[in-house]
Amino acid sequence: MKVVLDTNVLVSGMLFAGPPNKILRAWSERRLRIAVSPDIDDEYRPVAARFHAQFPKVDIRALLDVVLAEAEMCQPAPLEDRVSPDPADDKFIACAIASSADAVVSGDRHLRVALLPVELLRRHVGNSAEQQPWAGRHRPRRNG
Repeated sequence: MKVVLDTNVLVSGMLFAGPPNKILRAWSERRLRIAVSPDIDDEYRPVAARFHAQFPKVDIRALLDVVLAEAEMCQPAPLEDRVSPDPADDKFIACAIASSADAVVSGDRHLRVALLPVELLRRHVGNSAEQQPWAGRHRPRRNG
């Protein structure tokens, strides 16, 4: 299965336990493929840099480099019409179309055609991804 991950799902998966992290585990086990476009890459990188600037002890940029190196890069054509109420989200739909992805995974209400991370796991991946894909890396967890 090939998916396009919105920025919040990717970053959450790198930092916290939960469905986005399980999606990245499935990717690391080669049970999922990730598609990206230059526009998505251009959104992911500044978000990772801002996160690092805010929390200097946590740097997800190297992990992002690994994900991007392994992802399928596509060059989507511009969409003829706006798809999402938030035009910034259309790049995820355009990437999904261009790469023939099976789903856009997002928690964003604007991406109504997207799967929530938990829906992707339930429908397509299952919950067998239990090991940390980034062994040896300190990964912050949510308290509570």
